[in-house]
Amino acid sequence: MNINATLFLQAIVFAVLVWFTMRFVWPPITKALDERAQKIADGLAAADKAKAELANANKKVDEQLAQTRGETTRLLGDAEKRAVAIVEEAKKRAEDEGAKIVAAAKAEAEQQVVRAREALREQVAALAVKGAEQILQREVNASVHAELLGRLKTEL
Repeated sequence: MNINATLFLQAIVFAVLVWFTMRFVWPPITKALDERAQKIADGLAAADKAKAELANANKKVDEQLAQTRGETTRLLGDAEKRAVAIVEEAKKRAEDEGAKIVAAAKAEAEQQVVRAREALREQVAALAVKGAEQILQREVNASVHAELLGRLKTEL
């Protein structure tokens, strides 16, 4: 055989192999590669979309946290104001009750003072009558009267 004929035959076999490969083998390989590339592109797009959604979700969470913190601060302020108001109201009630108790005690003390004065007046009147009886029962004598008056003073 001649080298040229062998080379020519090998070129024909190679051309048939290239045609067969391009016709039957290459299209499924390129289709599989294109599908894989599309899946990768879709995955990257989904990842970008997920990143954007995550960023939006983080923003919303931060906004809600800020809103919740503000509302909590407001509620705590309202609660503190209410607590102060309750304490002030209790203090006022206690002061009013204390004033009532003091007023009642003063009135009771004044009544006792009045009763003591009345009792003292009755005792003084009784002593005066007793002293007058003793003076009238005895004879009129200045020294005797002075002695009786001295005893009367000590009894008062």
